Amino acid sequence: MLDFDPLYSTQQVEAIERSINQHYSLTGPVSCQMLQRGLNDVYLAVGSNGERYVFRLSHRRARGPADVKTETAFLTHLTQSGVPVAAPIPTRDGALFLQGYAPEGAREGVLFRALDGRKPQATDAGDARANGKTLALMHNAAEAFSPDGALYRLDLEHLLHRPLARIRDSGIVEDADVRSDLEQIAARTAMAIDAFGNLTWTYCHGDCHGFNARISDAGEAVFFDFDDGGPGYLAYDLSVFLWAQVSFGRSSTAMWDAFIDSYRAVRPITPDDFEAALRFVIVRHVWLMGEYASRAQEWGSETVGWIAREADFLKTWEMEQFVDRLF
Repeated sequence: MLDFDPLYSTQQVEAIERSINQHYSLTGPVSCQMLQRGLNDVYLAVGSNGERYVFRLSHRRARGPADVKTETAFLTHLTQSGVPVAAPIPTRDGALFLQGYAPEGAREGVLFRALDGRKPQATDAGDARANGKTLALMHNAAEAFSPDGALYRLDLEHLLHRPLARIRDSGIVEDADVRSDLEQIAARTAMAIDAFGNLTWTYCHGDCHGFNARISDAGEAVFFDFDDGGPGYLAYDLSVFLWAQVSFGRSSTAMWDAFIDSYRAVRPITPDDFEAALRFVIVRHVWLMGEYASRAQEWGSETVGWIAREADFLKTWEMEQFVDRLF
């Protein structure tokens, strides 16, 4: 007989429905359908009165458990501060998240009201400006939030060094020269960021690439998906939007300009934070590579094999942006 030890299990939709109906005071029973399986499991839940909700079941990740306690506390703070975000819905007992046990271990669930509005468009400068404004409002509100007990700090250890180790340990990058390139780029990037010395620290969204939002009828970007957030570098939070404009073959910065102009209309950016954001593009890419590398056993080496080809992007970005500071 085979001895199974699952890395990741998918829950029956009926079990998700039962959990929501048991723990939340909604109008009538809900019916669910899975929207997404992967980094997290995401379900659309529809009540008997047509009300729509989103239930997110956190994935067990290499970083450790999902920090839903800090995340939901921050979202509640943002809602109370008037920042447009998808706020968590409390259970009958007033809790902002649930915890259950799958074959692979504990997993956490959060219920949100589904957002109205449309998906942002990649080439719409108005949508880029809306994202910049909401991120600035979020960072302003974050100044009055204390992330006591946060499980993760979005520092270089979390965003760069550990992901690089996951890439190395996964065996996906077989070429020793490519591994050496990645390590040298990471070392130079860390040294350059450390040299700033006075970068702004805030509570980060962590994944503000422009599409973790819905654009309301009023033109606001309403944010969701704070799963990768936490206390960290403001420059990193800015850089994710730029990274989305220049990675994986993209080369447009017009949306970045619109995003930054709108951000600055609400909140100033120090010269060091702006300059560091260019460096953090590399950090963001290595972080993503590390996330995928950590799932090689779950998703398969072919699914994550693109990681081995990404040194060229990092070298090109470094050379184009910082060639006068490399030597």
